Amino acid sequence: MTGDDSSRAVLDKAARENFPVAPVFLPRAWRQDLMAVYGYARLVDDIGDGDLAGGGREDAVRLGLDPQAADDRLTMLDAFEADLRRVFDGTPRHPLLLALRPTVRRHRLTPEPFLGLIEANRQDQRVRRYASYGDLLAYCELSANPVGRLVLSITGTSTPERVRRSDEICTALQIVEHLQDVAEDLGRDRIYLPAEDMKRFSVDEGDLAAPSAGAQVRALVAFEADRAGDLLDEGAPLVGSVRGRLRLLLAGFVGGGRAALAAVRGAEYDVLAGSPKATKPGLLRAVGSTLRREG
Repeated sequence: MTGDDSSRAVLDKAARENFPVAPVFLPRAWRQDLMAVYGYARLVDDIGDGDLAGGGREDAVRLGLDPQAADDRLTMLDAFEADLRRVFDGTPRHPLLLALRPTVRRHRLTPEPFLGLIEANRQDQRVRRYASYGDLLAYCELSANPVGRLVLSITGTSTPERVRRSDEICTALQIVEHLQDVAEDLGRDRIYLPAEDMKRFSVDEGDLAAPSAGAQVRALVAFEADRAGDLLDEGAPLVGSVRGRLRLLLAGFVGGGRAALAAVRGAEYDVLAGSPKATKPGLLRAVGSTLRREG
């Protein structure tokens, strides 16, 4: 697989997200910048999850490592961080970071949100369980919230109030994704359901390994889904705070989260038998409802 093919494989995952990453109705410049940021975020996650195309050996070489280093995720993340810093001071080696450099310069982006995403993936290598909801929120501050902040920076709409609303939306989207992927995450020896909540609903790890969810697991997932829905509702006024095509994009984020939650509810909170995903009609309905509610 060539470098271009490897980068395309990363970007092609955009079609499988809960929300539109860079829809065609946006100005071309915005689409290019958003896809550059998405490519970065997706690549960092793929490094952390061990999901790189071809086992990551080509990516390791591009980052100046021996191909065998692809098996060491922390080493890969360290090398990727070093290459990220070249985006701001030098010439990066990886093609997706080369694509990111014009976006960074055009919008005077700072390293902090990009570094946060790397640190979240380092945390994934060291932290496999979360004791409390507060601990999970702190993780989402690294793993999800930087993306929303970058969207606001790219579109020139960042204010403290909008950042706060964006953080609520992004954290909610991250929690929804965790709910959809409970079984997949357990296969990676990760549980993002807070231990304090599992105890409250009398759920243990063995229950999460079952082929379908029992009553206690369903009750736990319903509880976490309601929390995520409340966060989405708290952040949703962000949609009405902007106008034009950006308003449609943000409604897509919120609507995507609401449609995914509806899919979880439609599965009667059984997230173990399969990963509940929103349908396209369901997504469109949720986006339309969000636009009406937040107009």
